Amino acid sequence: MMSVQGVDVDETARRVWRDGMEIRMSNKEFDLLHALISRPGEIVTREELMREVWQTNFWTSAKTIDVHLGWVRKKLGDDTRRPTLITTIRGRGLRFELTPPVYADLPKVVDVPAAVAASLPVPAQTAS
Repeated sequence: MMSVQGVDVDETARRVWRDGMEIRMSNKEFDLLHALISRPGEIVTREELMREVWQTNFWTSAKTIDVHLGWVRKKLGDDTRRPTLITTIRGRGLRFELTPPVYADLPKVVDVPAAVAASLPVPAQTAS
């Protein structure tokens, strides 16, 4: 069983979970996810993906990988505009991230444990 960022993949049973919820995937979607998550943090080229997932050395379509990647991202709940699981490295390939990337134009979200959040003061509401 592989687990990265709340995504669990059981290669033998060909099953996928995200944060404990099972996600149904087609064979190609599973193969694409497996090819990426089995090398977390590494850039996997499109040529490698075509060989491993589609068992071919030629491009059946320029959009084959992109279409399947879109389906995988959607099923995993990964934002296609600001992905945190699978990122595209322009001109190089794709990478399953070990930790979510921080986007420069967005404020960093700080995860506050529930016990700490409960002890924080609640701002007073003002009447309009």
